[in-house]
Amino acid sequence: MSDRLNLAQQDAVHHLRGPCLVLAGAGSGKTRVITHKIARLIETGVQPARIAAITFTNKAAAEMRERARALVGKAAGEVLICTFHALGVRLLREDGAVLGLKPQFSILDSDDVLGLIKDCGATTDAATARQWQWAISRWKNAGLDAAAALAQASGEGERQTALLMARYEERLSAYQSVDFDDLIGLPLRLLQQHEHVAQKWQARLAHVLVDEYQDTNATQYELMKRLIGAQGSFTAVGDDDQSIYGWRGATLDNLRRLPQDYPQLKVIKLEQNYRSTSAILRAANNVIGPNPKLFEKRLFSELGEGEPVRVVDCDHEAHEAERAVARIQSLRETSPHKEWRDFAILYRANHQARVFEQALRRAQIPYKVSGGQSFFDRAEIKDLCAWLRLWINEDDDPAFLRAVTVPKRGIGHQTLASLGEFAGKARLSLFGALFAHSLPAALPARAIAGLHEFGRLLNDLRHRAGHTTGHEAARSFLADWLKDIGYEQHLHDSADSAPQASARWQNVLEFCDWMAGRCGGQIEDAAGVTLRQEPKSLLEVAQTISLISTLNEREQDPNVVTLSTLHAAKGLEWPHVVLAGVTEGLLPFRPDEDAGAAAQAARIEEERRLMYVGITRAQRTLAVSWTRRRKQGREMVAARPSRFIAEMALESATVREDPREKLKALRAEFARRAASTPPQTAP
Repeated sequence: MSDRLNLAQQDAVHHLRGPCLVLAGAGSGKTRVITHKIARLIETGVQPARIAAITFTNKAAAEMRERARALVGKAAGEVLICTFHALGVRLLREDGAVLGLKPQFSILDSDDVLGLIKDCGATTDAATARQWQWAISRWKNAGLDAAAALAQASGEGERQTALLMARYEERLSAYQSVDFDDLIGLPLRLLQQHEHVAQKWQARLAHVLVDEYQDTNATQYELMKRLIGAQGSFTAVGDDDQSIYGWRGATLDNLRRLPQDYPQLKVIKLEQNYRSTSAILRAANNVIGPNPKLFEKRLFSELGEGEPVRVVDCDHEAHEAERAVARIQSLRETSPHKEWRDFAILYRANHQARVFEQALRRAQIPYKVSGGQSFFDRAEIKDLCAWLRLWINEDDDPAFLRAVTVPKRGIGHQTLASLGEFAGKARLSLFGALFAHSLPAALPARAIAGLHEFGRLLNDLRHRAGHTTGHEAARSFLADWLKDIGYEQHLHDSADSAPQASARWQNVLEFCDWMAGRCGGQIEDAAGVTLRQEPKSLLEVAQTISLISTLNEREQDPNVVTLSTLHAAKGLEWPHVVLAGVTEGLLPFRPDEDAGAAAQAARIEEERRLMYVGITRAQRTLAVSWTRRRKQGREMVAARPSRFIAEMALESATVREDPREKLKALRAEFARRAASTPPQTAP
């Protein structure tokens, strides 16, 4: 195992006792270190089930699990490899009863939360409710409950939001539900307030590894400390130069606190980069140089000097997109990396994608927009899926809460709160509690009548769906159902505008066509070709509801150019990268003029780290482009290159190019060679 690791990586893998911080620079093999350390722990006698590796995304957890399996085989399946939030679910399912949670508590998604907050605040204004939602999330990530938020509220606006948070917490408790932030906050409260639970988990986990440590927020750090205990062994792997999530609560204070909280901390730096050429790393090191350092480090590579970094100056955004496309076409003619998947265009904000999409479509180049919203993630589709999920599993409490309240049917939050409390005590699901003999003792007759009407409707729909087969019958069934529940009117009542409501209704009709097509035996293969199979009932089609979110992703054909924001690109890499829109006011983003000097400086430091992340996505070539003019509202305004371009300090190595001219020259050369080659004659 050691022969595949450099000396610093070996040092990290073999430090098995006590606290360890691995400062893993971009492309330095951090996942390799984590998985090899898991293998080493098992090799030295630690039971796999006593090892936990915590990541930030399901994708990262899946990759880590796969790589650990390649090293240790079946034992990897016993290692607890999961996200912070999945770990929180595990703690709450197992020990949440002491907080009053039943094991089958519901987890509300962002849309469910928004609807609940609208009810708590007695508003239909989605924008206002989102502001409340974000404020509550920030408070929860800082470890504050409603009482603590109220105590530190500054101004009447914050005070009112804190009072609303109290009502929101009451509803969650009554509904036996939690939101995403609670999956960190409640496990922390569990370990803080119930010492026997903390001791149980500390005894269970012999070693905890935390990936992307620089992205942890204050609550996650406290949760980690409680899991580990004062004498526990852990490995935190992160990079202060890649901390780009301050806006969602991530704090570098967690890195500062580690040496203070754990005086025996061993710090190991991984500075050898296995991804990029020296030219690219020099630009990255120079850019990050002005930022204050918690731990000094400098990336280096043994992959050779490579192509110089290109700086491309453009007239405006459309011109910039044309040059990016020309560069991709040119590199496909000359580079050994010719697949579309080898190219990425990265930018600061989502709105910048549009002009690049247009240019790629004109050039007939396939692409995907990374991080774009899936069709099945849209609120209106989730509404309908909640009903279908209940057909299959009537004990699905999150689906019940969504279906019973969307569209509104006169069943208010007080009724649902009482039903939730009754269900919790009776150890029933919400649907299971509807027809319990003792329910009349908990709810008034009028409320029960409304709930029974919903229950009977759901049972009737389930029965009919099981006997509805064929395209036309399914289409008719779905149309009648949507009309009966008044869903189109609900969309118009809840949308911010008529065009938005119309667009959402079109999505609903598209979804119904998709469902009906599958009932008629019509499905598509990976290439989008329509196939015919045996017809299915609507109920059978609904049974695949947990899988449909992946059906239109076309994962079988990923050979496309990637368009991505810098935040979404973190952790990824491509042979060829165009870093676009590196213009002052975009990267770095225009600073908040009302913020103090310290806050503005911190903001620029995070934007500089974002630039560093963008540069270090590139393996072989990097082009950085900026525009002399850019669109601001409906006007074109003068622009200037980002300060980060000067900070790259590339004057001696930078090539300022027009990719279109290079492509034109290449094609002319190919034409000249073709013309000078004598035609072959048949023997």
